[in-house]
Amino acid sequence: MIFQILKRLILILFVLFTTQNVYAVRLKIATLSPEGSTWMEKMREGADIVARETDNRVIFKFYPGGVMGNDKTVLKKIRIGQLQGGAVVSGSLSQFFPENQIYGQPLKFKNIKEVDYVRKHMDQYIIDGLDNAGFVTFGIIGGGFAYIMSKNPIETVQDLRNQKVWIPDNDKISQDSIKAFGVTPIPLSIADVRTGLQSGLINTVATSPVGAVVLQWHTQIKYVTNIPLIYLHAVLAVDKKKFLKIPEQDRKIVTRIMTKALKELDILNREDDIKATQTLKNRGITFITPSGDDLAEWLRIADIASKKMVSTGILSQTLVDQLDMYLNNFHSSAQITNDQ
Repeated sequence: MIFQILKRLILILFVLFTTQNVYAVRLKIATLSPEGSTWMEKMREGADIVARETDNRVIFKFYPGGVMGNDKTVLKKIRIGQLQGGAVVSGSLSQFFPENQIYGQPLKFKNIKEVDYVRKHMDQYIIDGLDNAGFVTFGIIGGGFAYIMSKNPIETVQDLRNQKVWIPDNDKISQDSIKAFGVTPIPLSIADVRTGLQSGLINTVATSPVGAVVLQWHTQIKYVTNIPLIYLHAVLAVDKKKFLKIPEQDRKIVTRIMTKALKELDILNREDDIKATQTLKNRGITFITPSGDDLAEWLRIADIASKKMVSTGILSQTLVDQLDMYLNNFHSSAQITNDQ
């Protein structure tokens, strides 16, 4: 009798165990963000809650620090099913949905308040566009402004033309934009940038303060050109076909939890960027702010680059006009507030 009871108990446990594993969905996610970064901490925090609330029916496995390669390689591995997603910068996804680069128009924004207002109205457009392109995301994660950082002082456009300028090897849109400034960029993967700075292959990069610190590029630069070149953003992109294999109830859990986690990350990134800017200053890096005719030249060529994004079909004129309308609305409301 005892033997029969034990047999049945073992059978029940076996069925429970195998059922759990048969129906579990494992999402393998790669990122360049290193272990211990704010990105990884928030993603792991969200993933732990997802596993708990779904009784391990949905499990995230992360590959941080670029161990799966750069964004271009990660996207290839997603296509063949080796990975199910990646935390990637927006430019990497432009091949699937070019208009997700709407925030990447050079010198379009002057400050973060403008960005906040526009994002409130336009983030959903990017999320929907990526969804139609086959990627489920859980919100836009701001990366702050990219600034030109260099070994030599850069105040004018001509100064920039005399430098060896890096550009991401998987971001053709950014390559085309920088060429509008009369620069022939040197494409490298993000993983090769620090070595490129050390060897002298390149001497100028464009990134956010927090990006420079996390990737240790700040140890190789001496100057920052203090104008917000472009606004950076990233997403946690999951293959939509794989995501839809998750039962609807669990998809809702994943969406709710990861959206919350990444919204918190969006806020934390801004705080980290402020701290990173101070780190650059504490290191003795010089901030150069163009003014007068020099600034006007930067703005003139940036406008040419933005118009080229329209003429080449990357952005629609309608979408650009919409962003400009929100900027005008923001400034109008700010003026009214100041007048009161």
